[in-house]
Amino acid sequence: MSCYFRHIKDIFAEAGVEITKDNKKALDEAIHKAVGVPYKDCPSTGRAVKALLEKPSGRARLVKAIRGR
Repeated sequence: MSCYFRHIKDIFAEAGVEITKDNKKALDEAIHKAVGVPYKDCPSTGRAVKALLEKPSGRARLVKAIRGR
């Protein structure tokens, strides 16, 4: 599991998405894109996700990105 996935399990649940071996990469890429961080930069993505979730619209934006992957 990506290093930050364990911190946003509630976001995946809200999006109605179960993380599997088959969809993990697509989910990771979608989240990287949503926060504007190059793919495979896990620490920076984790920080960007945390900052995004501090904004009122951030949670909805992340859920939308996960659903739309």
